[in-house]
Amino acid sequence: MKIMQRERQITDPLKKFAAHLTRDVFRYQSWIYLVILSVGISFLIFPTILRTPKVSYSSGDVASKDIKATHDFLVEDKELTNQRRDEAVKASLYVYDFDATGAYLTQRIQGSFSLGKKELERLSSVNLEPSLRSEALAQLREKFFDILGITDDPALFEQLVEHGFSLKIEQSALSATSRIFERGVVAGSTVLMTQKGKGIILRDVDTQQELKVYELDRFYDPEEARQHAGQIIRRLLANEDEQGIASAATLLATQVLRPNITFNIRETELKKEEARKSVTPIYFKVKKGEMIVREGEKITPAHLAILETKAAFQERYPQRFMAFGMAVIIGILLSLSYRVLLRSSNPFRGDSRSMLFNASTLLLMFFVVILYKIVAEEVARGFPFFTVQILLFALPVPLGAILVSVFQGLEVAVAFSLIISAIASIVLDGGMELFIYFFIGSLLAAYGVRYCRERMVLIKTGIKVGALNMVMAVSIQILWGNPYVTTGVISLVAGFVGGSLVGIIATGFLPLIEMLFGFTTDIKLLELSSLDQPILKDLMVKAPGTYHHSVVVSNMVEASAQGIGANPLLAKVSSYYHDIGKIKKPLYFVENQQKGDNRHEKLAPSLSSLILIAHVKDGVELARQHKLGKEIIDIIKQHHGTSIISYFYQKAKEQTKTRGSKFPHIKEEDFRYPGPKPQTKEAGLVLVADQVEAASRTLVDPTPARIKGMVQKIINNVFSDGQLNECELTLKDLNRIAESFTKTLSGIFHSRIEYPEPVAKGNQGKKREDGDSNHLAAPDEKNGSGENKEADRESLKRLGVS
Repeated sequence: MKIMQRERQITDPLKKFAAHLTRDVFRYQSWIYLVILSVGISFLIFPTILRTPKVSYSSGDVASKDIKATHDFLVEDKELTNQRRDEAVKASLYVYDFDATGAYLTQRIQGSFSLGKKELERLSSVNLEPSLRSEALAQLREKFFDILGITDDPALFEQLVEHGFSLKIEQSALSATSRIFERGVVAGSTVLMTQKGKGIILRDVDTQQELKVYELDRFYDPEEARQHAGQIIRRLLANEDEQGIASAATLLATQVLRPNITFNIRETELKKEEARKSVTPIYFKVKKGEMIVREGEKITPAHLAILETKAAFQERYPQRFMAFGMAVIIGILLSLSYRVLLRSSNPFRGDSRSMLFNASTLLLMFFVVILYKIVAEEVARGFPFFTVQILLFALPVPLGAILVSVFQGLEVAVAFSLIISAIASIVLDGGMELFIYFFIGSLLAAYGVRYCRERMVLIKTGIKVGALNMVMAVSIQILWGNPYVTTGVISLVAGFVGGSLVGIIATGFLPLIEMLFGFTTDIKLLELSSLDQPILKDLMVKAPGTYHHSVVVSNMVEASAQGIGANPLLAKVSSYYHDIGKIKKPLYFVENQQKGDNRHEKLAPSLSSLILIAHVKDGVELARQHKLGKEIIDIIKQHHGTSIISYFYQKAKEQTKTRGSKFPHIKEEDFRYPGPKPQTKEAGLVLVADQVEAASRTLVDPTPARIKGMVQKIINNVFSDGQLNECELTLKDLNRIAESFTKTLSGIFHSRIEYPEPVAKGNQGKKREDGDSNHLAAPDEKNGSGENKEADRESLKRLGVS
């Protein structure tokens, strides 16, 4: 005895430490799952993250594999860009410099004539020898033509000297040249005419202003300028008597006329360069997933340009940065989905198995999406009337929602549907339309299997999802602008096939998941609810009282579970198995003892309590051997919580008082079940029903009023002892449970009609007062001995029949 108590003193602190450690590990485990999922999915979206892609091809090489675009990017069409730039250069206008002053011809003429007049006046005022006069005139001629800026012409100079540098000559020459220069004189009219129809840019050399000129015939060439100058002078001097003046003015004008419009090569080239630069590069877009070059094809310059652009883009924006951004987005999506949608209910409750299942299902569906996308692309390539967009309607994304709803419940399935729909639309580049398509289909699938107790429900739900997909697919095709009959028919078929596949695949997956993760579905619960299960047969044979007790408890919890939002099937089946641990020592439990045979009378209270407590551990071991599932095993562990075995605890205290220090100090925790306390509504319901049913057997006269009082008392004791603190049962739920238990027990312990004494022999066959003539008295009972009646009533009580 002391050894067992010592072991318990050692193991209890270890259990508490292990419980705290488990909670801490689970807290960090949630973050570990979050990081692994976020990073893992990001790696799969960007599979080339671990290597830097390099263009190792040159023009003419043969591609060793299919090369696809991993993202959207723009490629410059160099050929078309250069063509547009050449066109812009050709369209650019030539630049000509325009000097309206004729290199300041007016000032030069006026200056040279002024010099000539002064020198003639000076020579006339003095008498010089002819040789000196000729020498002075020669010097004057040199200066005159130098100022005028033209070639020395003796004949012209002699005429000007002869007429004394006449003002008429000066003015008529200035008038003629000004008119000619104002219109413009161009040297190379042949070159200029090549720009006819396109025009030129006339750039004023003084003001730097530019003027576009399209009428190129307006300009004179040098010969036309000289002829027109002579005509102007003759008109101006038509009234003059001396023809020499007109001849001298004409000769002077023709000598000083020079082209004042000249081709500016430098500015023209600058204009061409500006026109070339003004043409922006022309790009074409390569879409993500687009085939750049197929295996076995020769690399053309066009292919090479795309590959080089792809490599340059990846060097500027490494995929590791994109993957990091995607991991952050997915992490936030997962975290907020749990915090916002599931935080209040906390469906995992420290169960790493559930988290592993959800993470595995998410990764499984992600792989399905990726593989389906690859297959759809290949099918669309081989069959032109199929497009990738149409084939995506057959993608069974709602499969994940069905699996999660069956094993984790509708609330978790809704959060899962949101996550997988968002990720699938990202992977498929489907936009908001595909997200809504997958999300609505997943919601319907999860809702359809929320109470799945038959495998046919999965098939029916798949058909419903297929019907919904048909409507959604056609609606999306209309949104995409594809209202064609062929497209609509293929979309209808794809949508229905996708929905139907969901139910079929889920039917095959359920047993596999049950085996891998140890989940207990309603379908498995229905199988376990059969009373022909081997463990229940053993219970019925070895511990019939416990068996009867379990059946009554199952009836009580099944009637109550629906009203408090618990799973009636789980509560009922768990009640069948909650006391299977009593199979090992059935005679130590009062319901299996014969009258007067109580084995605890010869045992110490502490040992008796250990035997009673051990049935929980024994039940867990048997449940694991028979693979009853974690949900049922948890309820077996929790169906006593940490409640105290009050009878033996009080007995031990009394023995301590009467026998003094011979017995050690009594600790209350030595007489309490190890727990844990109920964590779910179903476990709490079984705990309460177990105690209520056991207490109901102590009622001598189980009237409805006494049953109600007893039920309220037991529930109050359980509640005040804190056994329901960790489950989700509310006071309102407890009130409903009390009402249901009272009703059920009142039906079990209903009153019977006490039959009257048997009639005399001569009156056999006569109808009795209660209207029943089938019950006749035995010969030896005609006196109705009270002692015999009391004995019979006591026997019936022992069998649990009132």
